[in-house]
Amino acid sequence: MSPVGGLTWTVYDADKMTQAETYGLILSELGKMNPKIVGLSADLAKSTKIGKFGEKFPDRFFNLGIAEQNMFGVAAGLAKAGLLPFVSTFSVFASMRAVEFLRTDVCYQNLNVKIIATHGGTSFGSAGTTHHSIEDLSIIRAIPNIQLIVPADAVETALAVQACVEVEGPVYIRIGRSFEPRVYQTDQYGFQIGKSVEMKSGTDVTVIACGAVVYHAVEAANILEREDGISIRVLNMHTIKPIDREAILKALSETRRIVTFEDHNVIGGLGSAVSEVIAESGKACAFTKVGIPDQFTPHGYPEDLMHYYKIDTDGIVEKVRELLGKEFEKEEDWEDEY
Repeated sequence: MSPVGGLTWTVYDADKMTQAETYGLILSELGKMNPKIVGLSADLAKSTKIGKFGEKFPDRFFNLGIAEQNMFGVAAGLAKAGLLPFVSTFSVFASMRAVEFLRTDVCYQNLNVKIIATHGGTSFGSAGTTHHSIEDLSIIRAIPNIQLIVPADAVETALAVQACVEVEGPVYIRIGRSFEPRVYQTDQYGFQIGKSVEMKSGTDVTVIACGAVVYHAVEAANILEREDGISIRVLNMHTIKPIDREAILKALSETRRIVTFEDHNVIGGLGSAVSEVIAESGKACAFTKVGIPDQFTPHGYPEDLMHYYKIDTDGIVEKVRELLGKEFEKEEDWEDEY
């Protein structure tokens, strides 16, 4: 049994609290209100939970078989016909196996297709390297016209799926596979695509995270405050594209130390997106990005892999302490810059 902010759960609750399970339920509810919503699967309806929508609306659900490229082509056609396709498959398949069709059929035409990519990052640990999606954020954010969201937990997944319906054009939502810890106790916190959420205020260091790592960032911040007296600002950067430049620049000015954590290759993902904003600002700070260090991941349980790559609570505590030892010009006068 694990406590989170006073809430407790057991293994019997786990399936109901996964991001994918929540996605299946919320899409079914949205389907009742919007008859234009259709669902597409590439023979993974049960694993991605879009099968729940298929059970409710069998005449609006299409299983394309093990043919992800064809699935994206069909989704593009359905969108051109005025429908609202939700496409679900594993992140590795959506971002790599079918990427040309996503890019050319969907994004090039700026079609209203929503991709809910499950098993993101190392969340499908036991399936091994081929099924660890550690490149998808960099691939997706490099494609024009598409928005990229990485919800922190099941609550935020529900809000992101609802919000993406209001967005005209492609949206890629990356969620996990297994038991993601609950971060939010309520959905009344003002979720908005493109706007990060300040999970904890602080003035010494800013920790920016996305996905399941957000939970660990908050836990680490509490430990650092309690044990080291360090004031940690934690930002849940749930939207990678468009990224919240305002929140990053505010953190840059007010804390002068920023570290990012993500379940993804350190090249091209959250850390790269944040570093681009910092570099373009022309303002210096102590900065570190933590994630998968440009290597293929080994087999293992997700929690063990997160610990190995220092993106769990212990790792975040360690990396923040390291960052505090970095030197930078505190007295630099930004007002003189052009």
